[in-house]
Amino acid sequence: MSALKSVALAIDVAISKRDQAGKHLVQAQRACLFAQGQLDLLESYAADSEARWTSAAQISTTPELLQHHYQFMGRLRDAIGLQNGVIADLNRQLDAARQLALNAEFRLAGLRKLMSKKLAGIATTMARREQKQMDEFAAMQFARTAIRPQLGEIS
Repeated sequence: MSALKSVALAIDVAISKRDQAGKHLVQAQRACLFAQGQLDLLESYAADSEARWTSAAQISTTPELLQHHYQFMGRLRDAIGLQNGVIADLNRQLDAARQLALNAEFRLAGLRKLMSKKLAGIATTMARREQKQMDEFAAMQFARTAIRPQLGEIS
């Protein structure tokens, strides 16, 4: 029975780890979605700025304004590049979190299978004991019935 208690404790720990891995996975997914949203905003802002600049530049512009626009757009492209790097890192973390969650689920499934095998083994052992007791009882009953007629012949 202590083996069952040990496996039950291991299952409880595995459930806890699986739940924790699931929470970590959800957090990683949220972080990726948020970062992707930020990237989308940056790209949208860059496209809008470029469109506004193009229409404003057709009316009138100065070399200083043109230089400022190019500097601003360069910084915006740098920010987009940095955000792409953040997304790549978060995607790696998301993959790692998925793997941890999957491993935790496999571990739990293995422990549950082990528990069911142990329970089946115990059930088999109990059935064999019961069968042995029934066989012994039947043998004793047979012996009693076989001895009684012989006792009657002796007297």
